[in-house]
Amino acid sequence: MRQFQFDYYNDFSLKTELTKIRLWCDSSVYSHIVFQIYSEQVDREKISHVCSIIESAMPQAEYFGCSTNGNIIGGEFSENDITIICTVFEYPSTKMLFRQYELSDQTADSVTGDILHLIDENHWVKAVELVTTIRGMSMTGFCENLSNSRADIQIFGGGAFASDINNEEACVFSKNGGISSGGVVFWLLGGEDLAIDSTYVTGWKPLGKMLHVTRSEGSRLYELDGAPAYDVYYKYLNIKNDAHFFNHSLEFPFFYKCHGISILRAPTASLDDGSLIMTSDIESDEYAQLAYGDPGTILESVREEGTRIRDFRPEIVQIFSCAARRSFWGNNEISKESKPFCGIAPTSGFYTSGEFLRTGKYLNQHNVTMVLVGMREGLADDIPKKTLEIDESEFTGKMALINRLANYINAAFRELEESAILDGLTKLYNRAEIQRRINERLLSGEKLSLIMIDIDNFKSVNDTYGHNEGDNVIIGLAKMLKDGISSRGNYASAGRWGGEEFMVLLPNDINSAIVAAGEMCSAFREINFPLAGHRTISVGVTEAKADDTLDKLLIRVDSALYDAKHNGKNRVVVV
Repeated sequence: MRQFQFDYYNDFSLKTELTKIRLWCDSSVYSHIVFQIYSEQVDREKISHVCSIIESAMPQAEYFGCSTNGNIIGGEFSENDITIICTVFEYPSTKMLFRQYELSDQTADSVTGDILHLIDENHWVKAVELVTTIRGMSMTGFCENLSNSRADIQIFGGGAFASDINNEEACVFSKNGGISSGGVVFWLLGGEDLAIDSTYVTGWKPLGKMLHVTRSEGSRLYELDGAPAYDVYYKYLNIKNDAHFFNHSLEFPFFYKCHGISILRAPTASLDDGSLIMTSDIESDEYAQLAYGDPGTILESVREEGTRIRDFRPEIVQIFSCAARRSFWGNNEISKESKPFCGIAPTSGFYTSGEFLRTGKYLNQHNVTMVLVGMREGLADDIPKKTLEIDESEFTGKMALINRLANYINAAFRELEESAILDGLTKLYNRAEIQRRINERLLSGEKLSLIMIDIDNFKSVNDTYGHNEGDNVIIGLAKMLKDGISSRGNYASAGRWGGEEFMVLLPNDINSAIVAAGEMCSAFREINFPLAGHRTISVGVTEAKADDTLDKLLIRVDSALYDAKHNGKNRVVVV
């Protein structure tokens, strides 16, 4: 595999570059020649002109491309309107197909159905690359349909855009499909000697409170926490609901879980009623947070995922990076996150209106994300291992300010959040928070057991030794629970239910909970308080049942504790 990268300056420079490629091909063995053409301007006449020169000079070559928000050449942001990438595949076993379709909400099913049929017919297919127009439609059905392709098929690509991100005009094009303002181009690749690996980088971190999606229909997000969804952007970021909303909100997407991974999703518009139009559906009753870009986290993610791509030993690296990342870094700094890959292999790509990547079974549409794709022909051992070099210089100017402000805001928010959910004396969860966690676990349908604890004869401690010693006993029990919880799994939680009563949530069945309750009784009896000496606890244990409501579950564990208290104390009762 050999790649040639160059910018278009004029017809003479283009023809000169094409002559170089043609001479190289004439002296070499190759199977396919593919040109990828990225244009920052939606200029049909200019795009057609460039394509005609390529087709005239190299009629055996395929070409496709799209309009963009900027181009990447040599791993760096290009200052030119049009960038051309020519990849020459050398192995005769490498195969490929190209298809272009008109794409809309009405045609998405038929388009994806045709691609799935092509994949089924051609068992050599290993990957599908796509460039598509996005604005004005939800890509949820499109992604869900393509997720039904064979599990071993990699899918990746980007959304066409324009240099002005407020301009909804965009286009895709190919050799056989012409230029389309509402379409998609697919490149199907495969063959026994072709290897492809893909991953993604975000570096955006959740910011502020968790938001509950209380009303959403398809790609239209109506309400967050019962208020118009737009209010979040005005309240926290002072972004106005005007013609510049998309431009100002793009760097602050929503962060939420989808298909088991963290997804960033940016709104494309805010309507007069305060609802937001998203590029893909967000279901009601999901939870999301606003997110912000953290320069240090971005570069650490580049290092982590770049190491994976480096170890794959690619011959070329493709990047599909969101226009929001270009806006975030600025033209002078944007290459910090893309240039490291050029040390691995020739690197190129474009800035998108949305990024596509299949992770596991599901094809996800991302926003504010950088998708990385490595390709090679032949064995990894035949390619020398390269060095991934990250720019370690200190952040300056805007980036340094963003980094410090973000750290301050997050630290302050964590302090406020903790004060709202933690009990002041014990630093365990307060009743409202432990109850919320119990209900969340119950609704998930996963295993759940409760242990409810009461300190025996606690009133006599306060009456005899004073409230300070009473607090010492409560704190001692809380510390014992914290120590025990840390070994019980990620979803184990403990909270102060009120006074001397405590509640423990375990993600286990009843047998494990009974063992844990016995250990708690023994551990608490061993504590020797300065004045109160050794004390005991009574414990009730129960396990969630399929038909349980939160009230039924809590009543049952409270009943078990009542029986323990009224049958001699210092014991465990299970119901």
